[in-house]
Amino acid sequence: MKKPDYMIMVCNSYRVAGDAQGFCNKQGATSFVQYISEECSDRGINAVVTTTACLSVCSQGPVVVIQPNNFWYGGVTEDKLDEILDALEEDKAVSEYLITD
Repeated sequence: MKKPDYMIMVCNSYRVAGDAQGFCNKQGATSFVQYISEECSDRGINAVVTTTACLSVCSQGPVVVIQPNNFWYGGVTEDKLDEILDALEEDKAVSEYLITD
């Protein structure tokens, strides 16, 4: 199996005890995983999509991180995901959604 080109991580606000209780989870970020996975498959983007523990930028959530590009996106919605994946197809970022600090 070929190593994926991208790892797309969706903050799901898991805490040390394993409870999903933070902002990203409460904003429905869990539903992003299936959506992103299906879109990547349809678009031919070679990516692994996974959830993470809290990424500690709750004030900017829901958060999606794309590696190895180190793109950190905040305030993500399903509509924004379409724009983010459009840009990813060209290995680019959508600068207005990037978390810069």
